[in-house]
Amino acid sequence: MQIDIITLFPELLTSPFKASILKRAILAKKVKVNFHNLRDYANNNQKQVDDYPFGGGAGMVMKIEPIDNCLNHLKKSKVYDEVIYLTPDGEQLNQKISNRFSTKKNLVVICGHYKGVDQRVRDHLVTTEISIGDFVLSGGEIAAAVLCDSVIRLIPGVLGDESSALTDSYQDDLLAPPIYTRPSDYNGWEVPKILTSGNIPEIDRWRENKAFEKTKKQRPDLLKS
Repeated sequence: MQIDIITLFPELLTSPFKASILKRAILAKKVKVNFHNLRDYANNNQKQVDDYPFGGGAGMVMKIEPIDNCLNHLKKSKVYDEVIYLTPDGEQLNQKISNRFSTKKNLVVICGHYKGVDQRVRDHLVTTEISIGDFVLSGGEIAAAVLCDSVIRLIPGVLGDESSALTDSYQDDLLAPPIYTRPSDYNGWEVPKILTSGNIPEIDRWRENKAFEKTKKQRPDLLKS
C-alpha cells in the first residue's frame, strides 16, 4: 500500500510514523507513506494556499488550485483508489471503514486547515470525507495519523499475530472482553478462574459473553446493527 498525505505542516506528521507498529510496517515495506507540502504546489511566489471567503466571514479558506495541482502531479504516476478529505463534518471513522481502506492499494489523504477547503475540492476532487469525531481540531494532521494507524495495522503481515486485529473492539460490532495477565493474584484481586483453566471452548464462550455484556452496558447502540 502507498499513502500520500497532502498537508501544510508535514512536520506535524513525521513523528507518529517513526515509532512502534507504523515504523515497522514502513521498514518491512508493507506500506509507503509520503508527505506532500501543499505550499510547493501554490501558483504564486508567495506560496499562498489560502484566501478570504467569498461573501465575507471570519477565517480563511484553503484554495482549490494548489490541491488540484498536487493531485494532478500524484496521479501522473499512480491510480488512487480513494482521495480522502479529513473534515469534522465527514462520515465518522469506524472499524468497517478502516477495514475497507486496508484492502486498497493507493490512498491520498488531504489534511484540512483554517475554515476548511474550497467546496469545489469536496464536490469534484474528493471521493470520501472522513471525520474522527464530533469535534474540531486545528488541522487534519492528527486526524490523518489516527486514520493511517487504524488502516496500516490491518495490512496482512504488519502485526506479529494477524489474528490479534480480528479480536479488537468493533470488528464484530462488539467491544473487546476484559483481558488479564500475570500475576493471577495481585493484592487479592484474582483473575477469573476460567481463564487459567486451559478449557479453550469454555474460555471462548466466556469471552463472547463478556464482550456482549460489556457492549450492552457501554455501547448498546452497537447491538442495533
